[in-house]
Amino acid sequence: MTKAELESLVKREAGTGYAPRIFRDIQKVIEDTGGRSGALIRVLQQAQGLVGYLPPPVLMTISRDLNIPLSEVNGIVSFYSFFTTVPRGKYVVQVCLGTCCYVRGGQRILDVLKKEYGLEPGDTSPDGLLSVDTIRCLGACALAPVVTLDGQVHRRVKATGVKELVSHCK
Repeated sequence: MTKAELESLVKREAGTGYAPRIFRDIQKVIEDTGGRSGALIRVLQQAQGLVGYLPPPVLMTISRDLNIPLSEVNGIVSFYSFFTTVPRGKYVVQVCLGTCCYVRGGQRILDVLKKEYGLEPGDTSPDGLLSVDTIRCLGACALAPVVTLDGQVHRRVKATGVKELVSHCK
């Protein structure tokens, strides 16, 4: 789905466009859990995989169908950094700012992304191509500073190499 299609999902009524298919798929995910405890995180992960993010109508549907208060669903979504309630870019760059990565240049990498692309953590470029996030630790301290690009780990990244890394995002 394109970014425009995802945005239209949120704006459309449940009976038109992509919404029926998405909501049917989410219903299937919920049914597959069989009401087991701990299903919420799995349902949220799979819903985000289907839509690309977790818009309010999806969260309300999950809350209603799992019989979990919306406040609890929102609490889980806001607690875990891998959930997002806003559309993300086609490519997601995550800069580790854990202690080791920070000391070895993680902040300088983030500064380059801010300066060159005008993106703060949590932002997505206007063309929908690139999103930037920070993370606290990937458990790869020996490889610091670490950056992920669409889940692929790049080790010992230098601030001078950020533009080269991001240039492959087309």
